[in-house]
Formats: sequence, C-alpha cells, structure tokens
Amino acid sequence: MITGKTRLYGIIGHPIGHVRAPMAFNERFARDGIDAVSLPLDATPERLDDAVRGLRALDNLGGFVVTAPHKQAMVALCDQVVGEAKRVGAVNTVRRDPDGTLIGELFDGQGFVRGLLAHGHVLAGKRVFLNGAGGAGNALAFALARAGVAAITVHNRTAARALDLVQRLARAYPQCAVAVGPKDARGFDLAANATSVGLQDGELSFDVGALAPSTLVAEVIMKPEKTALILAAEARGCPTQQGKHMLDCQMDLMFEFMQIGPAS
Repeated sequence: MITGKTRLYGIIGHPIGHVRAPMAFNERFARDGIDAVSLPLDATPERLDDAVRGLRALDNLGGFVVTAPHKQAMVALCDQVVGEAKRVGAVNTVRRDPDGTLIGELFDGQGFVRGLLAHGHVLAGKRVFLNGAGGAGNALAFALARAGVAAITVHNRTAARALDLVQRLARAYPQCAVAVGPKDARGFDLAANATSVGLQDGELSFDVGALAPSTLVAEVIMKPEKTALILAAEARGCPTQQGKHMLDCQMDLMFEFMQIGPAS
C-alpha cells in the first residue's frame, strides 16, 4: 500500500514501456516489507536535463535507475560519479541524498558478468564479439575485460564510438586484446548485443546464421524476454543468456547503493 511516507524509486529512459525494473523492484519491496514504489519515468534526450532537475527537487525520491539512451549523458548531470561509472563514463543507478546531491554508479557490467557466471558460463580466456558501444556496451566491455576474457571485438554503428571504447579499454586492461570490427560474430566464444536493436520490431542485432553451435549469445534487452536474437540463436542450437539476468544479478548492488531497506 502506498502511504504518505512511501519512498520513490524511478527508472528513467526513452522509450520506457519495455523496462522490467519497476516490476522487479516492486516485487522485492512487497516481499521485504519496504514502504517504497518504483515507477517508469519517460524523458526524451532533449528534456533529460529538465527531468533530472525535477527529480533532484523531490525530497521523497531515494534514487533512480537509468536506461537507454541516457546512461552516458547522466554522467554530466550527477554531482558525483563513483566506482565503475567513473572508470567507464556511464551511469545506470543514481542515489539522491537528503540534501539533493545526486551520486551515480554503474552496475550493468557487474550484473551481466554475474549472470553469466551464475549460469555456469566460463569467461576466462574467451573471445568476445560485442555489438554496441553506448552506455551498456561500455559497461559490458569493461566488466568482461576485468573478468579475464582474452579478446573483445567491438562493433558500433558509429565507428568513432567503438574506437573510443577500444582505446580506453586497452589502456585499462592491456592484457585483453581489443579491436574495432565489422558486425560479424563468427569465430567468437561469446556474442553479445548491447544495443536497443530488437526492442520493438523484432530485428536481429546481428546475424547468428553462421555461428558455431557452441557460441554463447547474450542479450541486454529485458523485454521481450526472448528477443529475435535469442530466438534465432536458440533455433541455431546456441546457448543463450537473456537480458533479464543482468538486472536480476545487479539488484542487490543497486539496493545497497541506494540504501534501500525496511527502514527507508
């Protein structure tokens, strides 16, 4: 039940209809007896500054999750950026402190890696194809390199963004062989989509028709749970990892960072 003391936790993005975080957060609030509610917040890139100013002014707002296309833009709108967000240059979780200070962190990469490991997938020494160099792509790339993959090839529609990611990744993890490449996932152990392609129209973010059946195909999109990419990979006989596992495996980190608990 929503009360006069209910704390607010949003998820901001555009479009917003596909997000899974409000359902996951609210289920946990109900389970743990936390007087809080999570709501979707739709803000276009052109109105993001205005939206964040409004959120900052809400004294009963505890924080919010950030999704596409705002993860990189949110860095400049936070008063402080810490941890993985500072290293990567993207934010997916913002805590609002009582004085209105906004502090940003990034848990996408950790959630993605934890999800893979929790399902028994080995990452050390693997070769990775990563489609996308936006906020999610940056998060995944840094987390995978830290997890010990041997090589990461990044493809992005705008090649300059892929090159920027690869250069920063090479400086941070020189032991990982990194490169910009075409949208071709053949010959890799793990092929991951870190773009919004397939969110609504069923389009494949990359071709899986020539992949080896041993190639693990992973997705960051959470709704639909089985995107066209996942369905095509399953039909090919490839193991798959759905986007929902990334959120499931970072929720503890998000709750701890936003200081969500029964006393909220």
